[in-house]
Amino acid sequence: MLCVGRLGGFGARAAALPPRWAGQGSLQAGIRARRVSTSWSPVGAAFNVKPQGSRLDLFGERRGLFGVPELSAPEGFHIAQEEALRKTELLVDRACSTPPGPQIVLIFDELSDSLCRVADLADFVKIAHPEPAFREAAEEACRSIGTMVEKLNTNVDLYQSLQKLLADKKLVDSLDPETRRVAELFMFDFEISGIHLDKEKRKRAVDLNVKILDLSSTFLMGTNFPNKIEKHLLPEHIRHNFTSAGDHIIIDGLHAEAPDDLVREAAYKIFLYPNAGQLKCLEELLSSRDLLAKLVGYSTFSHRALQGTIAKNPETVMQFLEKLSDKLSERTLKDFAMIREMKMKLNPRNSEVMPWDPPYYSGVIRAERYNIEPSLYCPFFSLGACMEGLNILLNRLLGISLYAEQPAKGEVWSEDVRKLAVVHESEGLLGYIYCDFFQRADKPHQDCHFTIRGGRLKEDGAYQLPVVVLMLNLPRSSRSSPTLLTPGMMENLFHEMGHAMHSMLGRTRYQHVTGTRCPTDFAEVPSILMEYFANDYRVVNQFARHYQTGQVGTVILSQWPLGCDSWRVCFGGRRRRESARCRPGREGLVTTQEDREPCPVVMVLKNPEWKFTTNTNVNFFFNCQRRAGVTAPSVM
Repeated sequence: MLCVGRLGGFGARAAALPPRWAGQGSLQAGIRARRVSTSWSPVGAAFNVKPQGSRLDLFGERRGLFGVPELSAPEGFHIAQEEALRKTELLVDRACSTPPGPQIVLIFDELSDSLCRVADLADFVKIAHPEPAFREAAEEACRSIGTMVEKLNTNVDLYQSLQKLLADKKLVDSLDPETRRVAELFMFDFEISGIHLDKEKRKRAVDLNVKILDLSSTFLMGTNFPNKIEKHLLPEHIRHNFTSAGDHIIIDGLHAEAPDDLVREAAYKIFLYPNAGQLKCLEELLSSRDLLAKLVGYSTFSHRALQGTIAKNPETVMQFLEKLSDKLSERTLKDFAMIREMKMKLNPRNSEVMPWDPPYYSGVIRAERYNIEPSLYCPFFSLGACMEGLNILLNRLLGISLYAEQPAKGEVWSEDVRKLAVVHESEGLLGYIYCDFFQRADKPHQDCHFTIRGGRLKEDGAYQLPVVVLMLNLPRSSRSSPTLLTPGMMENLFHEMGHAMHSMLGRTRYQHVTGTRCPTDFAEVPSILMEYFANDYRVVNQFARHYQTGQVGTVILSQWPLGCDSWRVCFGGRRRRESARCRPGREGLVTTQEDREPCPVVMVLKNPEWKFTTNTNVNFFFNCQRRAGVTAPSVM
């Protein structure tokens, strides 16, 4: 049981911090000479106002990435991983010598936390840090911790310490529902990892899991690399649409909304051109997964991966997809008929719809249907305005405010990363969000949410605050304007913030099931709900205003497509978003692959004393609507 007095004191301290955070509005003093409204709130200014160069701190102490002192240099990852491995040995010995009881589950969760705090952070750094030395050190840390994870998942002594607890019906009945569920999840991790096999086969399972981890990392990293082509192979009149590098042209995306058919075709064919190395890696990955699944007793890897999830088995997944396809087929045919008709109208000589056409022509349909050019929306959706909108929405629904903080020296990996403190009106500081929103060289082209540190109740009664990263690929601001978002970009921002709020509010006693560490499909519910707010005129009208004049675009926004059956086609192409929670090869005892069942969470809105409840994760969104007297747009 949490100590109410201790947490009450914490809440009082945190609640006193916002005035200091509000002082970050001083960023406005560094505005470059450009016509930008100066009436932004502090959080809006943090994303719209461009400081006059970076703030130099010549004498401040370098704290390291995410405030971890060891990570002020790449070598710190080795120090962090060695410390985690030393702590792991102590906790394993402690678990194996502790009598059966709830203390076993707490030790297992601390073991999980000690490894995940290194592995999760390294998982992010290895793909997002601009310096190769940091990426390589993080990659090595991931491999080292991942190998230890797989060894623990087949550790017989560790397994028996948990099995003794779950085999004792009297002890199991005495456990609270959350502790029992977490214990069952740890046991499930042992079972799918081959704990029932003999010693030789267990070693084989560990080797296969480590190989799968390496292949998965290699393949996923390869998907982010651009392709290049010799300059003379591209028509001269379209080369300016791409980046030049000596005698080559770099293609780093699909350019799906380019008006020139040839630009879209070239980008599509070159960027997605088959890569022999990637194909070989994928084939080896699939083969290794199949071998592992059969070794531990499953007919296919998909049966193993889906056990314990909402879908449960591949047959259910296929049945769902087939039904969904049947239900959508008529609407899809109508949508493509609209696209075909529009292409025929604009390009009668080449009217066949090609794979690179739908995003562009759906945008044209949007403009025609609503009698407005999509670019006219963008001045009303500056990044600062959208962040203000999120702040307004979260405050009214959840009693939460976002405050921009100045990161310490060395705390962030790029100078344009923003740090937000998430503060509840009565409970105080809930956690931190690092916003890595802008494009840069070698940054993955994906919008996603990363858990850096999960929340949990520590032995001293304090709560370990969650830390997450939201990563987008937005264009940088220019001399004449801040970053302006299309409706699709704005929807993505709201979606990812839904994940972040899930991490902040999905508070549990155990980090193994905190926040978004639930079934992957279920984890999308809060973020999808946020998309509906992003596409409702009644919500958008609360924050959309012109970045220069502050004028509310009532006439333009009144044409927002509320309730349009085909609005998703009419509002642009498919998002290239990859869930950061699904990392192949990281299943098991201390996994961060978030394929957990719904777990109990703390209801910070309805439970001011921070007592644990058995409400499922999604309830925090539905209860928050009742709290504010707000009804969400229909999700049917």
